[in-house]
Amino acid sequence: MNTEMKYTPLSDLSGGGASETKLRIAVQKSGRLYDESVKLLNECGIELRNVKDRLKTVSDTFPMEVFFLRDDDIPQYVEDGVADIGIVGENVLYEKNKAADVVEKLGFGKCRLSIAVQRSQTYEGVQNLDGKRIATSYPFLVSEFLKKQNIIAEIHEISGSVEIAPGIGLADVVVDLVSSGSTLLMNGLKEVETILQSQAVLIKNKTLNKQQEILLEKLLFRIKAVKKAKRNKYVLMNAPNDKLQRIIALLPGMKSPTVLPLAETGWSSVHSVLSEDEFWEKIEQLKAAGAEGILVVPIEKMVM
Repeated sequence: MNTEMKYTPLSDLSGGGASETKLRIAVQKSGRLYDESVKLLNECGIELRNVKDRLKTVSDTFPMEVFFLRDDDIPQYVEDGVADIGIVGENVLYEKNKAADVVEKLGFGKCRLSIAVQRSQTYEGVQNLDGKRIATSYPFLVSEFLKKQNIIAEIHEISGSVEIAPGIGLADVVVDLVSSGSTLLMNGLKEVETILQSQAVLIKNKTLNKQQEILLEKLLFRIKAVKKAKRNKYVLMNAPNDKLQRIIALLPGMKSPTVLPLAETGWSSVHSVLSEDEFWEKIEQLKAAGAEGILVVPIEKMVM
């Protein structure tokens, strides 16, 4: 297996020594994580200039330099300390097996690394992989999985279009990233086993200095506020006073709901926050309890 690293020379990014007053972050320059990574930074108040077709840019609103790199290279740059932190998929991080710490799961770019076989095949468990030819772009993760399962199989490393391997006789089984599963179906395959659940994560170099750690904590504070807001909705409703206690009991909120009297006698306005996980169930219960004029507002930031 060819393990030679092919990535931009370190000097091209470091410029002979980056300022310690800035936090250097590596993000994907194109692909499925790019848009969400840049969007997250913007939502954290980190505005980037001259992003398009650039290898490096800076923020005017936060002490940060941003490097735009191939996703496969990001763990290497973070391990080497050229970038202090990075946003990368767990699948890439664990496949590259570099020395970097995960500091926050970001909640986007969710997918899974799965085993798939031809739909006509019977699959009874991992023992069916014994002696098989497996095509994948993730040889390290597949090898580790097979070792844990005491399975001996032949791994064929392929870069792209892994799903066609069984159809052309190159392999019996594939291990590839799956989101919806539609690509597997189009190629006559079925998903039978999941090796890894993956999402975008924020990683850091293991030897950040004190100043870098302080900047990272500030960034994490903003990221957590953005993530919290996305998982919650601000809800306002009108409630008859004779049903107020029943309605309040349905609303956990951050501490307790806010209740304000309306101009119309016998009615109050109730304000609260609902989790996305229980949102629709709670709304149905609130209507059944007598709430009217329910207004749902997205939350931009949520600081606890």
